[in-house]
Amino acid sequence: MTTFQDFALPEALQHKLDALGFDKPTPVQERAIPAALEHRDILGSAQTGTGKTAAFSIPLLTKIMNHADVYGIIVTPTRELALQVDEQIRAFLSAKSKIRSVVLIGGASIERQVQALGKRPKIVVGTPGRIIDHLERKSLDLSGFNYVVLDETDRMLDMGFSAPIAEIFSHVSKERQTLLFSATLPKNIQKISAQYLQNPVRIEMGQVNSVGDNIVQSTQFVSKDGKFEMLVDALREHDQSAIVFMNSKFATEKMAKRLKSAGITAEAIHGDLRQSKRERVISNLRDNKFRVLVATDVAARGIDVPHIHQVINFDLPRQTEDYIHRIGRTGRNGAQGIALNLATRDDMEKLNDIERLINPNAAKSAHNRPAGKPARKKPQAKGRWRNKKSNRARAA
Repeated sequence: MTTFQDFALPEALQHKLDALGFDKPTPVQERAIPAALEHRDILGSAQTGTGKTAAFSIPLLTKIMNHADVYGIIVTPTRELALQVDEQIRAFLSAKSKIRSVVLIGGASIERQVQALGKRPKIVVGTPGRIIDHLERKSLDLSGFNYVVLDETDRMLDMGFSAPIAEIFSHVSKERQTLLFSATLPKNIQKISAQYLQNPVRIEMGQVNSVGDNIVQSTQFVSKDGKFEMLVDALREHDQSAIVFMNSKFATEKMAKRLKSAGITAEAIHGDLRQSKRERVISNLRDNKFRVLVATDVAARGIDVPHIHQVINFDLPRQTEDYIHRIGRTGRNGAQGIALNLATRDDMEKLNDIERLINPNAAKSAHNRPAGKPARKKPQAKGRWRNKKSNRARAA
């Protein structure tokens, strides 16, 4: 059995890992850490919650502790993920460590970030837009940065960050090590890999686009008018923490108010909230101060709240790949999770796209079914797709 002691890490880092209870590495850590320590570029895909943040941050900290000329930049699609990555890195460092990191994200004081950059931090974690802001201000010099991580790269490309990514790579050291992690590996990811990675080690943990076996998925067909009532029923049936996904910022605020009126504690999170407010909402969710987070896809990645029991897609995602990232918020660390889609007949095409993504071989027949006539399927094993048709939907 491989342990972290087998990686020959710096003593200070090993002590912190021991104190944090890091004993046996996860599969992605077991494969990525040795390759990264050997200065190999990495193209990695893994389901969310598999420990990939440690997989790229432990080698980075090791290199910084062993070599004075190592600087690392980690690029993430969302503010929440950037903060989570930085929090993990800081947890690996002792209170007396002189290794500094800075988070560069929108919604936070750019002046404070400039001051932090003036102290020459060894590690920069940030979103593409704010990183570009600092490059244009000349407050950030990446010429000495030789360890580059792109995290949740598929999401960054979906959000239109290909040009900022290219700009960032034009500023970092040509003699760099690059690690690219993505939950999915579509063609555009393979293209960007060929552009920026040199002979990478390819690490695929489990089936690409797969869902954890401990997540039970189901779909309830319902009329538009009956959706809210069914949502409330589902939340009351499982009296635990949940995330409800919507496709618009306005809808999240409205839904949170409706749930509160129904006696269910809820808060909304979306891209227009001030960063301090977003952080406070997530902190309160972790502390169980309310039960239901109503969110846009800003929360689909990077929010790690282990006790989320249920994810409900009130609106199916606009981007099919986001389905996997949404439901990956539940079933964390081996716990059982529930994923429920509230769908109307207008959603049949999206449902078929999702089913093809998860199970391309079995989805062919579903794709050929006429809209409005969903197949009736018996419940299958955990983690597999199944449809449930409600009495309310049949009446509609």
